[in-house]
Amino acid sequence: MGLDGQHGPLVIRAAALGLSLWAAPLAADAPCRLALQLGFDVSASVDAAEYQLQRAGIAAALLAPEIVTGFLHGPGHVALSIFEWSGRFQQELVLDWLRVTSRADLEAIAATVMAHPRSAQDGPTAIGYALGFAATRFDTAPDCLFQTVDISGDGANNDGFPPGAAFTHFDFDGVTVNGLAIGGAANDIARYFAEQLIRGPGAFTEYAASYADFAPALRRKLERELRVMILGGLALPTGQLPL
Repeated sequence: MGLDGQHGPLVIRAAALGLSLWAAPLAADAPCRLALQLGFDVSASVDAAEYQLQRAGIAAALLAPEIVTGFLHGPGHVALSIFEWSGRFQQELVLDWLRVTSRADLEAIAATVMAHPRSAQDGPTAIGYALGFAATRFDTAPDCLFQTVDISGDGANNDGFPPGAAFTHFDFDGVTVNGLAIGGAANDIARYFAEQLIRGPGAFTEYAASYADFAPALRRKLERELRVMILGGLALPTGQLPL
């Protein structure tokens, strides 16, 4: 299920206009259309079994046919970066910026995720700091048309400044922040993400009832984020369009 944020002025129902949501396969010299960061919760509320479900879910989602298509078909490449987050000073890169140009790239990323040792186990939940970390990471990203941060987690901020302070003090101009809220550890986490976390053009929250549902929820979210609409030669993000 998706919980939408505010719709921007460019929200257009593609079906009503008869527009294609997919572009031709990428040219070798295609520009970058999207800089995408995936941030995953490794705080104390995530036990060892849940961490394994999360890690395997990331790898599986990246290799799902619809996600491979989303990465490799469109008006430009996607640059991907992945990090784990927990407390105020517990953010660790799993994958530095990489332009995804082939299925082999996605297979290598999936292997990297599966081989990466967990960076934290008993930390608190500092979503504001995770957002601040992500904002500074865009300073080293490729020059892309759109920028999106995904924060996945199962609890509300309980350490350091909250998400709203991150939006005030870091540069999120033009950045879309989406959420994947995971149920089980906190009450009404989907509402918290929808009200406190998501921000920017087409922002939305995807929901997984538990870590057992994480993989399909991540696939739904990635498919929606990677979809593009071509209008008069301009690529528009269509995360806000219904599936």
